[in-house]
Amino acid sequence: SGSGARMFHRIALAHLALAWLLAGCATTSVPYLWVDEYVGPEADPGVYRIAARDVIGVRVWNHEAMSVERARVREDGRISLPFLKDVEVAGLTPNELSERLQQALVSLIVDPVVTVTLEEPALLNVSVLGEVATPGAFTMPRPAGVLAAIAAAGGLTEYADRDEIYVLRRLSPTSAAPTRIRFRYADLTSGGTNAAAFLLQTGDVVVVE
Repeated sequence: SGSGARMFHRIALAHLALAWLLAGCATTSVPYLWVDEYVGPEADPGVYRIAARDVIGVRVWNHEAMSVERARVREDGRISLPFLKDVEVAGLTPNELSERLQQALVSLIVDPVVTVTLEEPALLNVSVLGEVATPGAFTMPRPAGVLAAIAAAGGLTEYADRDEIYVLRRLSPTSAAPTRIRFRYADLTSGGTNAAAFLLQTGDVVVVE
């Protein structure tokens, strides 16, 4: 059933996160970066960027054969389109993708007009472990930050170290080990900080020590 598949997926994510911890990814001896030191492709919360598993629509005005009502973005960040075949879309805004497709279609049609719409945003899958009320794997709407993940896990326990909250993130599929990014709870709850603005990605593991 669909619910059974979702439960299996959540258990698998939790097991993966636990494997990272057993490998020593969340011990105090492992180097870390404070969130203020971390440099990554963090998104503006006000700008939606297409991600894997999103479903988007691509309409080429007056050319239905070139249009696609619903295309799910694959894990490699691409979709298949008529005449253009595989197109890289992940990381782009709908407007940016529209402009790219218009440029790509110039050689095929005169003055192409392309509209890209977000039909179904993908959910965010993260794990939360350590000193939280209900550790495990969670599915949340995007965008979401560390505080939202902790809230999904029932909040901090009385034993939680509020100065030792980490996000384990693999910067690429070939990374030998995840990057370990450190947060203070006080910064997460304060507006205007890098910690509060930090957005989670699917596959991230939040660890509260």
